Amino acid sequence: MRKTAIIATAVLTAAIVAIATGPAALAGSLDRPCTAASKDKWMSLDQLKAKVEAQGYKVGKAKMKNTCAEIYTMDPAGARVELFLDPASGEIVAKM
Repeated sequence: MRKTAIIATAVLTAAIVAIATGPAALAGSLDRPCTAASKDKWMSLDQLKAKVEAQGYKVGKAKMKNTCAEIYTMDPAGARVELFLDPASGEIVAKM
């Protein structure tokens, strides 16, 4: 009985840790490349922000991370959305 309780506690703890840290780990980066283009072909952050604003998003903070542009926005409905863009084309490749 005691072994079962210890195992159940360990499984529950692991599940809580996975749930709590999973979104935080993903929030920092997309965890996959957004582009294979060389950096000399990338748009500037200002150009990328302008493309996003033209689609109706209200832009907050923006940064380049690895091969993605990460732009923190409010969508047209007012919800917070983190956009991951291909810095070469300006295409949105993921939303969180």
